[in-house]
Amino acid sequence: MRFEHFVAKHLLQGTNGQSLSGPFVRISTAAVALSLCIMLITVSIIAGFRDEISGKAYGMGGHLQITNYDANASFESTPIYSDLDCLDSVRALPEVVRLQAFATKAGIIKTGTDIEGVVLKGVGTDYDWQFYNEHLVGGSVFEPNDSTTSNSTLISKIMADKLHLGVGDTYDVFFVQTPPRYRRFTVAGIYSTQLTEFDRIFALCDIKHIQRISGWQPNQVTGFEVFVNDTRNLDELRWRVDDVAGTIFMEDYSKLRVMSLPDKYPGIFDWMNLQRLNASVLIVLMLVVAGINMISGLLIIIIERTGVVGLLKAMGALNRSVRLIFLLQAARIMLRGLLVGNAIGLGLCLLQRHTGLVRLNEEFYFLSQVPISIVPWHVLLLNVVAFSVGIAMLVLPSMVVSRISPDKTLKFN
Repeated sequence: MRFEHFVAKHLLQGTNGQSLSGPFVRISTAAVALSLCIMLITVSIIAGFRDEISGKAYGMGGHLQITNYDANASFESTPIYSDLDCLDSVRALPEVVRLQAFATKAGIIKTGTDIEGVVLKGVGTDYDWQFYNEHLVGGSVFEPNDSTTSNSTLISKIMADKLHLGVGDTYDVFFVQTPPRYRRFTVAGIYSTQLTEFDRIFALCDIKHIQRISGWQPNQVTGFEVFVNDTRNLDELRWRVDDVAGTIFMEDYSKLRVMSLPDKYPGIFDWMNLQRLNASVLIVLMLVVAGINMISGLLIIIIERTGVVGLLKAMGALNRSVRLIFLLQAARIMLRGLLVGNAIGLGLCLLQRHTGLVRLNEEFYFLSQVPISIVPWHVLLLNVVAFSVGIAMLVLPSMVVSRISPDKTLKFN
């Protein structure tokens, strides 16, 4: 065992009794533990929000969308052809999991007593219902087929509550166009994603209804939802898909537009970015608080051990060795705090994830309970950063030992 480690270990053991520095060591340990606990909980909550909300948004609209470049934001879209050759090239990209066609049209729902605006999203036989199966609160999804047109629909719980509709009920949708048209639909299922921006307007129906009402051919759709296997490089992938599909001119000389869902619905994703910014600020504050407490504790320990410092110097110890002794002592205190902080922080995160004790207002947070996502490399990174920053902040205060003169301290003793 090196000389510095040996002395640091025994000095730290000496602070556990009735010494002056004992309470400060315990306070410093508690400060480190509390700071890491808060940082772990904060990062886990932010990661939980990111996974839950982005997962719901992507599940409803795909990671990327390919539409007509002339399409506007009114849901009265300009169609594209579903048999374009460039779509096969997009499917062939290794990051692309699947493409599924969709068509949208705005309308007005009318029941016996209520009226509500709606955007019908038409889907076909290629649609993957896994996402909506996970968020069903009543009934079931419907399965379109190529031979007949289904009148079944899937509506949100928000819409069902406003219109007093249940599974099996019928309702009429009127379309403002020339000539005006309407369709009668049946509620096959009710879903709830808790994303109010989507739930309050979208209802799913057979895509053939949208094609006929809009006067489109069977091979015309609003666009395609593109699902990918990794969202970390979504912007880069969008440009790659755009290189394949965005440079193609169709028969009417129109082009295709490739958009990522964060570009189409920036409000939701900007809100999540704001939460990440808040988390970063909180982490910095917690690091500063823990560092200041560690500095105070280290200075108290050095002051109390002034005689020991003088004795070590008189025996030939260099300032560098003495400083290292106290830094090692501080490192042991920090490691104790990090161990306690990990135990408490991860314990509380697991408790929330399995019990959902802390609830949220769905209208503001898009979720009914605080989400938790524990990412191992996040935990490791927080521990490494907290330890490294803490030690770095203690380097300058530890230099106070170089100002302690052995002749004065030993003469005083």
